[in-house]
Amino acid sequence: MAGYSDDQKRDKYRSFLDDEGEKNTRWSFGAPPNYDVVNKLFEEGQTKVWPAGSLGEKVQNLAKTFEMEIFHKASPEDYKSFDPMKLTLSLNGRKSMSVKEVGMIGGSYNFFMQTALPDPIRIYDPAHETADSSNREFTTTFPRGFALEVLEVYTGPPQIVFKFRHWGYMEGPFKGHAPTGEMVELFGIGIYEVDKDMRIVKIDYFYDRGELLGGLIKGSASPSSVSCPLLRNTG
Repeated sequence: MAGYSDDQKRDKYRSFLDDEGEKNTRWSFGAPPNYDVVNKLFEEGQTKVWPAGSLGEKVQNLAKTFEMEIFHKASPEDYKSFDPMKLTLSLNGRKSMSVKEVGMIGGSYNFFMQTALPDPIRIYDPAHETADSSNREFTTTFPRGFALEVLEVYTGPPQIVFKFRHWGYMEGPFKGHAPTGEMVELFGIGIYEVDKDMRIVKIDYFYDRGELLGGLIKGSASPSSVSCPLLRNTG
């Protein structure tokens, strides 16, 4: 990926992915991710187009770059959109975690899917997933990826508050539920605190994971996938 002379081949929406500075980057899944397919999904489905150079475009690039790095880069020294020694992350007001602690609970998917639901009705249970199993689950369910756009930016740095939208098409199975081909989307609020170099040092996300999971269990389910004892005995 490094060393392209043609800027058209570079990712248009993410930094620190395919430029010369990443030639020694260690990647979690063996190679840098290719976002061509999800970028096409983004361009076809985005509802907000930010002017070039605007704060909105910069925040959207930062959010996409952060997600790329936290999911795909294996070494803290390769993180550039955030400070790995200072960064803390919190979901829906829960206790903040360090990057190391996120790794200890099975990685980013498990962080983003935290829940207080009782075990039998969690559908996706972070306590029983690893970084590998969660990546396999969601990339199978969303083969074209899960696009991200920033819809509004309410305040600028050093504290950036923004509204975001994630969406994708359920074109693969999820936990025994058949694919529907329908769009599944999730809306939320993000709060980034950044340092003087625009590196993120603190993140708070607020959203309802049920918006995502509700769209993933519409398809017919195999009997073994119905974990709730009440639902198992219905019909």
